[in-house]
Amino acid sequence: MNGREFVRRARRHAANTGKQFKFNPVRGKGSHGLLQVGERRTIVKHSEIGPGLLASMLKDLGINRKDF
Repeated sequence: MNGREFVRRARRHAANTGKQFKFNPVRGKGSHGLLQVGERRTIVKHSEIGPGLLASMLKDLGINRKDF
């Protein structure tokens, strides 16, 4: 999964759960951006996301992997 797909899925998850969604590609360094779902946030890189980083990002956002 790449960063663009992660942001798309996070947007869909936020809409389904009624949480606020914000993505600011300028608030990160280089090819990273700030993603906020509800009150929780994480940094998203635009390139390929490995399984360990994916798990960490979902944990930061408080999203269960099965729900994502």
